[in-house]
Order: sequence, then structure tokens, then C-alpha cells
Amino acid sequence: MSRAFVKEDSGDGVPRRNYGLPPRDDPSFDAAAAEALLEAAREGETASAERATGYYWGEPKLRPHVQGILARARAAGDERLEQLAERFLR
Repeated sequence: MSRAFVKEDSGDGVPRRNYGLPPRDDPSFDAAAAEALLEAAREGETASAERATGYYWGEPKLRPHVQGILARARAAGDERLEQLAERFLR
């Protein structure tokens, strides 16, 4: 895809915003990272969340958390989040 159609610029490797993540050694970090990646994707800021979390899109370790997010998105009727979670799980 042409960079002209991507919202993010290369920047300096610093996340574009604060994702409010707990410390990496916190047991809730992976769940928060999964949420951050999906919400950033909704805003077109996936690379920023990847830098903030240290995880790339599709990270196998996050699958259980994304499956939970997918179930909640379906129950809430959040079609966009459902679509993003399904794409993450492919």
C-alpha cells in the first residue's frame, strides 16, 4: 500500500500516544496490550501500539485475549471491533 494512504508516518520510534499500559511484568499487561492493539487499529495507529506494547499485529501470545475481546464485541454489536479482532486472529 502506498504510504500516501497510511495515517502514520515513520516518526522517531516513539508511540504517538499513551496507551495506559501497566508495567510489562504486571499479569494484566498482555490483556491490555491486546486491547491497545485493537483500539489503535480502529484509529489507524497500529504501528504506534506495536511500539508501545512490544507486540506485533497477530502475536500468538495475545490470541486468548483477542478471542475474549471478539466475544465481547459480538455481544455488544461492535461490528468494527469484531472485524478487527477477526483479522488479528487470522
